[in-house]
Amino acid sequence: MPGSAPPSDRRRGRRALRMVTAAVAATALLPVFGVAHAAEPGPAAAGSLQQAFADAARTYHVPQSVLLGVSYLESRWDGHRGMPSVTGGYGPMHLTDTRTALADFPQRGTGDGADDGRGDDSRPMISSATAQAPDIAALPASYTTLDRAATLTGLAADALREDAATNVAGGAALLADTQKSLGEPLSSDPADWYAAVARYSGADDAATAASFADDVFDVLKQGQARTTDAGEHVTLAAAPGLKPAAGQAARIGLGQPNAAGTECPRGVGCEWIPAPYADIGGGDYGNYDKADRPESQTIDTIVIHDTEGYWDTALQLVQDPTYLAWHYTVRSSDGHIAQHLRTKDVGWHAGNWYTNAKSIGVEHEGFLTDPGTWYTEAMYRTSARLVKYLAAKYHIPLNRQHILGHDNVPGPTASYITGMHTDPGPYWDWGHYMALLGAPVHATAGPWGGVVTIAPDYETNQPLYTGCTSAGAVCPAHGSDAVRLYTAPSQDAPLVKDIGLHGATGASTTDVNDVGARASTGQQYAVADRQGDWTAIWYLGKKAWFLNPKSAPTAVNATGLVITPKKGLASVPVYGRAYPEAAAYPADVPVQGIYAMPYTIPAGQRYVVGGAVHGEYFYSVSFDTSGQKVVRGKQLYYEIQLGHRVEYVLASDVTLLPSVLGAPR
Repeated sequence: MPGSAPPSDRRRGRRALRMVTAAVAATALLPVFGVAHAAEPGPAAAGSLQQAFADAARTYHVPQSVLLGVSYLESRWDGHRGMPSVTGGYGPMHLTDTRTALADFPQRGTGDGADDGRGDDSRPMISSATAQAPDIAALPASYTTLDRAATLTGLAADALREDAATNVAGGAALLADTQKSLGEPLSSDPADWYAAVARYSGADDAATAASFADDVFDVLKQGQARTTDAGEHVTLAAAPGLKPAAGQAARIGLGQPNAAGTECPRGVGCEWIPAPYADIGGGDYGNYDKADRPESQTIDTIVIHDTEGYWDTALQLVQDPTYLAWHYTVRSSDGHIAQHLRTKDVGWHAGNWYTNAKSIGVEHEGFLTDPGTWYTEAMYRTSARLVKYLAAKYHIPLNRQHILGHDNVPGPTASYITGMHTDPGPYWDWGHYMALLGAPVHATAGPWGGVVTIAPDYETNQPLYTGCTSAGAVCPAHGSDAVRLYTAPSQDAPLVKDIGLHGATGASTTDVNDVGARASTGQQYAVADRQGDWTAIWYLGKKAWFLNPKSAPTAVNATGLVITPKKGLASVPVYGRAYPEAAAYPADVPVQGIYAMPYTIPAGQRYVVGGAVHGEYFYSVSFDTSGQKVVRGKQLYYEIQLGHRVEYVLASDVTLLPSVLGAPR
């Protein structure tokens, strides 16, 4: 029941992948294949990007569709304004130059504690491990493909980094050279380039390399067309009958990862790198809890994280018994997956023990406060295949109230709100990711539906963010999945307040880690009002306005189930976890308090329901698992989209109704 005391369970510690500096993984970077071959200089930068692909294909005798397909899998043809990816890749072809990336952008991962949320769980705080940054001067030449492209083409390294057309020429030269090194002809048939495409991925195992090539050939079969971040429209015509040359997979020439025991979809590179379950003394243990899900309790959520560090450091931390563990890590450069926990076991990843007990955690190599270190298409696609597989296995709905970002996980109680994580942040492309999951965001109703689904155009939606490098500093302009929420239908109005995050007198800000006045793609809210180009939603107990012009909509109409306080109640409380009533606990399990958050839902307001759950608590506080228990209650909760994070309300406090009833038009 509602209360104000602190929770009785002890903290399970910080899961702070806030890696200020980190060792760069050689396996995450493109190796050099074969020897350089002389080639004529590539095309000049003038002209459209589409023309640049045509020119480079002709100059280096690479099928244009192959060049376009590889580039799409690396960057979706974006240039990212010359900024490097997490693994030091530049431009549409993701040419790697790690020395320059590390020298020019040493602030990666420093942030302001974006991924420094706290758990409310049943163990003392665990100190975080650290890793040293690599010695840039000592990095071998094999850590770059951009230098190799410069040698092959005679083009300047600066131009290969900064100019999209020149970058495309460099990628074409690399593909041609790789094809030759494999003993294959420079064929005009795209089917003959499977092994070269696989090797271009830079993967260090055959399964991941083949997965990359398979995705490229899927792109070639399906075709693609999009407008890049530079405003260039690029088209790749579909070739549905295309099949890669049989037998070329054997030419990839790489070993296989240790996939024994992994739970991954077919056709991806998946490796077993286990987290340790160890007694570390003093009554403490690490770094996860053994369980028997879904027999013991359902898995109903998948949490998307970013590591706030590099691949090697993430692997070091997850293998440290004094640290914390999650289920999977996905590598930026090629989409390679490492599994650390069986999905039946409970990871310490979400900062909320209730969420941990019901979820699977997937980390992605990346930095939320650094829009330059972009998430690669290879990582998006492999992650989506993994999540779609897990969702099917455990019957998890493919929507944004079950596929959560870490920034959508609620604080378990009020005292934890300010420390909750904010990854993967506003630069994660939820619209694209949901489409890859086979659950694209689209309208399902007219204005009468009573609900909107947030859906801005990612590339053109570029709200101002601050704090990426230092407090108050303006972040580089970049596409975003989020819209800003105001107290009135004007961009001059104050932002909506989050009293849990900022207190009664504090104000929401434009800081990249401030989720107090932000709604993201795929999240659904009940409509409160409409006025011209503006739409109001119910958000954190208030009416919140966002710009939603008909000429460039940032949301689509939908229907759903909503809750509203029962008649006669002035307001109802909300909760950060759905724990059982006190009567449900056996004598040997401490009763967990049910504590209200600082937010309330006033009479007349409505919030979209994501699901209904009975109270549940997983009791596991020692290395000896014999005392584990799952406590189940009769008390029913509804999960709702209250603000940027989900929360829970007691079913006994609210009325459930279709969103169309009484909805504003």
